[in-house]
Amino acid sequence: MTSSQTETAPGSSAPASPAATVQAFLDAFARRDAAGALALVSPQATVTVHPLGIGGRGPGVLGVVLGDMIRAFPDLLVTTGRIITTGDVVTVLVKVEGTQAADYAGAINQEKHLDIDQAWRFTATGGVITGVSAYWCQQQVYRRLAVKRFDAIAIA
Repeated sequence: MTSSQTETAPGSSAPASPAATVQAFLDAFARRDAAGALALVSPQATVTVHPLGIGGRGPGVLGVVLGDMIRAFPDLLVTTGRIITTGDVVTVLVKVEGTQAADYAGAINQEKHLDIDQAWRFTATGGVITGVSAYWCQQQVYRRLAVKRFDAIAIA
């Protein structure tokens, strides 16, 4: 997104607030619109998804994570919980749930329901997201998807 494409608050020429920018990102993700969500991420954004060991710059890095979730969970439901805003930093508690229909995060398709609480920390400036750090318990993901060990899938 270039500076001429920054999101603005409705009826205003001022950039959207950090919370409004993040909410627009999450709304697009909840609609399974990864492209719409990623349009709000700066090409220079620093992205770290701690549980998956993914990090880098730009929307492409985040696109891998969103795309994998959308592909693996066709009935994906993203529910936004508490939103805490401190200046340009917006921390959001998110619940992601769905039934696995494809391999995800190293777990083969178990056709199991997953519901996992996550915390996403965004930095948003000028109507664009300039930083994302995502956290959740990957061990809990594996337990919910019936993975006993990293190298052995449980038969349920």
